[in-house]
This record gives sequence, structure tokens and C-alpha cells, in this order.
Amino acid sequence: MLIIPCPYCGERDESEFTYGGEAHRHPPKNPTSVTEEEWVEYLFYRTNVKGEYHELWYHSSGCRKWFNVIRNTISYKISESYMINAEPKENKNNYE
Repeated sequence: MLIIPCPYCGERDESEFTYGGEAHRHPPKNPTSVTEEEWVEYLFYRTNVKGEYHELWYHSSGCRKWFNVIRNTISYKISESYMINAEPKENKNNYE
């Protein structure tokens, strides 16, 4: 069981949260001009890194806010959580 540090509420049990996938993903800027292959890439492909990974989480049983987490996919250790509109303190930019 993970203990997830919500930037709004503090540390809470994983059962209070809903996983939202890879963080820092943005839909195409002009969706009408995107090819089918580009939509497939956006919808289904993820970086799937081994190590530090930026994730999106929703505190569904708490403050009901979305936030980002940096979690190691090997050890499951969470090194940081931060608000959606903020940059991580560690500045590990494995995202665009």
C-alpha cells in the first residue's frame, strides 16, 4: 500500500486516490487536423519509463483535486508531489 502525499491534504493512504495516468500530456492543439495515427499515439502510447515517472493522481476521497506525483516505477518510492500548475522542485523533466 502506498502512502501518497497530497499537496493539499498531506499524506494519505492510496485507497483515497484514483490514478490518472502519465502527467504532463496535452491533447493536440488542432484536433481537426490530426491524423488517425497521431490520435492513436496520443490516446494509447505512454513513455513507460523505468525509474522516475511523473504521474497524475486525483484525491477522490479527500479534497477532490488533481495533482502530480514523481514516483519511481521500480521501488514505488514517491519523491515529490506538486500541484497541477506548478513545476516539480526536483526539476526532473522527463516530460515535454
